[in-house]
Order: sequence, then C-alpha cells, then structure tokens
Amino acid sequence: MRLETHPILEVKRPEPFTFFFQGQELLAYPGETIASALFAHGIRVFGRHHKDGAPQGIFCANGQCAQCLVLADGRPVKACMTLVRPGMQIAPLDGLPQPPPSPAQLVLGEIEEIEVEVLVIGGGPAGMSAAVELGKLGIKTLLVDDKHRLGGKLLLQTHRFFGSQEAVFAGTRGIVIAEKLASEVRAQKSVEVWLNSPALAVFSDKKVGVLKEGRRYVLVRPKILLVATGARERSLLFPGNTLPGVYGAGAFQTLVNRDLVRAGHRLFVVGGGNVGLIAAYHALQAGIEVVGLCEALPECTGYKVHKDKLLRLGVPIYTSHTVLAAHGHDHVEGITIVQVDEKFQPLPGTEKTFACDTILIAVGLDPVDEFYRKAREFGIPAFACGDAQEIAEASAAIFTGRIAGRKAAQVLGYRVEVPAEWERTAEILKSKPGKVHALPTPPALPVFPVIHCAQEIPCDPCASVCPLGLIQVDPTDIRKPPRFSGARQCSGCGRCVAFCPGLAISLVDFRRDPANPTVSVPWEFGPDKLQPGEKVLGVDWEGKALGEAEVQGMAQVPGADHTWLVRLKVPRDWAVQVAGIRLRVREKAGVPVASLPIPEEAVVCRCERVRASEIRALIRQGVRDLNEIKAVTRAGMGACGGKTCRNLILRLLREEGVPPEEITDFVTRPLFLEVPLGIFAGMEEP
Repeated sequence: MRLETHPILEVKRPEPFTFFFQGQELLAYPGETIASALFAHGIRVFGRHHKDGAPQGIFCANGQCAQCLVLADGRPVKACMTLVRPGMQIAPLDGLPQPPPSPAQLVLGEIEEIEVEVLVIGGGPAGMSAAVELGKLGIKTLLVDDKHRLGGKLLLQTHRFFGSQEAVFAGTRGIVIAEKLASEVRAQKSVEVWLNSPALAVFSDKKVGVLKEGRRYVLVRPKILLVATGARERSLLFPGNTLPGVYGAGAFQTLVNRDLVRAGHRLFVVGGGNVGLIAAYHALQAGIEVVGLCEALPECTGYKVHKDKLLRLGVPIYTSHTVLAAHGHDHVEGITIVQVDEKFQPLPGTEKTFACDTILIAVGLDPVDEFYRKAREFGIPAFACGDAQEIAEASAAIFTGRIAGRKAAQVLGYRVEVPAEWERTAEILKSKPGKVHALPTPPALPVFPVIHCAQEIPCDPCASVCPLGLIQVDPTDIRKPPRFSGARQCSGCGRCVAFCPGLAISLVDFRRDPANPTVSVPWEFGPDKLQPGEKVLGVDWEGKALGEAEVQGMAQVPGADHTWLVRLKVPRDWAVQVAGIRLRVREKAGVPVASLPIPEEAVVCRCERVRASEIRALIRQGVRDLNEIKAVTRAGMGACGGKTCRNLILRLLREEGVPPEEITDFVTRPLFLEVPLGIFAGMEEP
C-alpha cells in the first residue's frame, strides 16, 4: 500500500528495516509511524475494544484520541504518534492494557523549570509565523510542537495556496510553504524549538507542563502564551461510524501526503467544504478512486474551483445528501447515503449505496483552544492565532500568526506596530466563498486566456505571474474575480494557466489552426499519464462533456512545480468552453453492495463505546448535565477526554429540543493528553 510514485511528491525512501506485528516479520522505513507502517501492509485493525470487542484503528492520526493504541515492546502507545524502530515487537491491544512491570529501582529526576518571554504552542503556519516575528525582535521564544517536523497541516497540503502572493505565498504548494517558514524559524537565534514535545496542561500557578521530546517533563513559565494549536475535526453520528476506514481528512492526508501510504482503494467523502474537496483531489493524485462525495447543504460550501476540479475528473457530487450508514464487519465495505429535505430530514426511497473501503468525514472543524481558555482563566497574558482563534484557510493562519507575534511583543514593551493593512488583509484572507459571477465574453484575439474562476474568493497569483500585466485583480480587494484586459497582445506563455491555484484558467490559441485551435489546460497527474495523439474527453469548467479532444503534447512552464500544460486540439465551436479533460466515464449512482451485515447503532463516545440510544434515554429522563451523562454512561471519560463526543452529545440535546441555557457543560480535565503518572514525578520515558 506504499506509494511508489506521486505526481507532486518525491518518493525517495532510505534502506528499510524489519519489525514484527503479532510475530510476523514486516518491513518499515526510518521516519514511519507504527500506524503508517501497519497500513502499508494492509493492516487496519490495531486491536479490539475491551467493552464489546469492536475493531479499533486510526481515527484522528493526530494523537488526540486513543483509537490506535497498540502494544509496542510491551508498552501501550499511540500508533499514529510513535515511530517504528528496528526489531520493535508490535501486538494488537485486545482489551485494557496491563501496566508494565515495575522497575527494580525507580529513578526520579528533578523537574526542570525554565522561563521564557513567549511560549508558542503549535508549529504549524500560525505558530511558525508568530515565532518568526518574535525572533526578528530578538525576543526569547520557545516553540513547542507534538510532531517530529515543523509545518503542521502544511505538510499535508500538496496543492497551491490561495490568497495574496505578496503576503502569504499564494500560488505556492503548502509543502513548500512549510519548508520556507521552518527555515525562517531556524534562522531566528532567539527562538528555540522543541519537537515531539506536546504541551500537557496550563496550571493556575502560571506554568505550562510540556513533555519535552516525548520523554521528560518540563515546566515552562512564559510571560506571554501564544496558542497556535490549530483545529480538530468534527465527527458524525451514523451506524458504523467507528469502523476502521472511517476517519477525518487530516488522518487521510497524513497517511497519503506525509507518509506516502495509500489509505485505501475506493474512497467516499462526506462533506463538501474545502477540506473534503481538497482531500478528494489528493486521493485522486495518489491513485485512489473517489467513488463519490455528498454534502448535506444544497451547494458545496468550499471554493467552487475545488468542486469544479472534481467534476471535471468525473467524481459524482451529491448535494442535499448525507450519510445514512457505513457497512462492514471489521472494516468499511460500503456506504449508504440519502437525500435530505430543507430541514435535513432523510427522504425515504432516495438511498444510494456504494462499495468503498474508506469513508472520509469532512464536516467542519473546531478550534483547539483549551490552552488559550485556561491561560485567560489563570491570568496569563495570552493570544490565539490561526484556527485556534478562528477556523479559516492556512493562508489566513500565516497572517494571524504574524499579527499575534507582534501583539505579544507590544505587551512585552517592544516598540513595534501592527499595520492597519495587516488587519484588513487578515480579514480578507479569512473570508468565506462569496457570490458567483457570470463569466465574461472571451475576446476576439489570436491567443488569450479563458478564466473559469467566477466566485469571490481571496486569490491573486494569476495577476502576479502575468509578465504583461494583462490579468487584473482589484488590489484593494483580492476577493473579486480576475479579469483579462486584452489591452495588449497575449504572448501565450501559459504562466497564468500553470500557477492558478484553482486550475481554473485555460489558454486558447488560434494562431496555427483557426478551425481547430490549440487549448492548453492544467494537469497535475504527471506527464506519463497522457501521450501525444491520445483521444480524451474534453469537459467544461463544471465537468460537462463537450466532445473528443486530441492530445498534441505536454509542456511545463519554468518554476511551475509539477503543474503541466496539456495542449489539446479541439473544434473551434467549444474551444473557449473546455477547461479540462476526463479520463474515465462517470459511474452510475447506487453501486450495490452485496451481503453486507446490518450495522449497529451509532456510537457517540468512541473511547467508551457509548451509543446514541443510551444518551437519548437519559436526556428524555430529564438529564441536562453532561457530567451526569458521563457519570452514568462513561461518555467523555475515555482517553481523549471528550474531545470528539462532547459536540455529538450537544447535538443529541439539540435534536431532543433542549434549549442551550438548560445544558451544563463538561468540567474539563486539566490534562490535554494522557501520560504515565511517573512523568510528573521526574521519571523519563525509555
């Protein structure tokens, strides 16, 4: 299941080594997590739940739940966060883990305490940008992150970013932006970075507990706490929702784009926001078939250009549909979706079932802001940025991180400004998709670009890369759609086609053959997939079939970073309409799934396997306190601390008609992550 080639990412692995799963010798590569190494061998079930024997596997792939627990050399560890080592003995966790044997002599060390001016929690786009601003001022800053590389979700983003090219690297791939920002962080002499170092808790004595390098407990006393911890994905309630193979976009992209492991063969996506649309496109690039995508709203909420890319490639998109059930025994084998009315109620008789082995849930994000809220509660000056402040695109996180870094410096007494235009830019970058405009009439010129981007979104690379300045975006508001002026003759260089993040520009050239012009369209699936003379299906910007087109050749614009231009020979009458090509015929809806068992009722609390019926019964008895629900059912008492089930319980309360003012929320536990108790006494992890 490892990827051997990828159209964007370089697949280059060092020498492998062996490890063991249930006594079977397997191969792994340096830098792989246990989870990715097991997935690479087709192993999805990592253990069984102690309560009902339900299969357990990857869910968040971010260390915030305990679904992927395994025994590694006899110790329970999170497979998604633990690197596999040569000779490691891995075993499934069937039931509750047993405590490891007590050492003959317990060695406890002193708890180190350090002071810094600013502690930044989170090494993603916001945290790195904040650290760079602080470092430029020489402010003593500590940046901690729970992963083994800086970059956060940027490491998972192989697509080009939207936004402002001048302000936030728009037109550059997320993986490249991660490298640029990480290099800037490392160049700051006053910034220290701790990787594999999760923050555990913010305490009332104004100290923050950090598990340094995953081994040693350290207390950090910052003058300012800057929280850039990103977001966690929301989940959904439906029968079969905990089957291995049901997980969020972050987990899916971690496997595919970071670890280069094919997460499945046939994928269905639930959710039509940017996260779901982009993840579906990433799946196609990894050679995974996307059998469909559904969105409960009448229209996808992500950028239209992302949706259009999928339509052009033949992915069926079902709006006003939601998931009804996942099917399978030990792993996903199929999904049933259903059409919903304006009140999101299922319409009987509209069910559609698809065979698939992976279901990606992309139904929104919640800020990971626990550290920020605790800091405010305990009187620690604190700032939140990126998704921890407000859910938006990564381009916005870069800018809000810069702003938060400067604001922290101001509190420390440094004379530094936060320009008013920065605040304005941040608000523009955080904008939701806006109005869709009619496409302009193409000009009567020998060669010209056709811009298929008609929605108001913050983006300007096409204007920035045109060497003749013929494409214009309003500099005061880059959300307005770009326009081709035609004031001068277009040179036909194709830079606008190659650098458009939405792949929403084509280039029409009548100069060689006015009757059958050449149209160049963007292509991000590698040059080896198409051959000159090959016949393909030309489609318009929304995937409507136009007719047969002939591939004349491939070209690459210098600096375009794996985006190719496919030159198509097409009839004159639809030359301005063609926006892409489709290589396969769209599947019929409703591929039947044979002989699948009927799924059980939806599970609300994954950690303790608490079902919706148990919680609904308590709500109908008059229970309004989430802590009482926890005491009776154990929902929220598991390893993740209620990070996933809290919102689902609140949803059940809403569905039962309980007003928000009657609800008492969970009393949150002080620790963000579970760690061995000995750590707090100075014991080091092996």
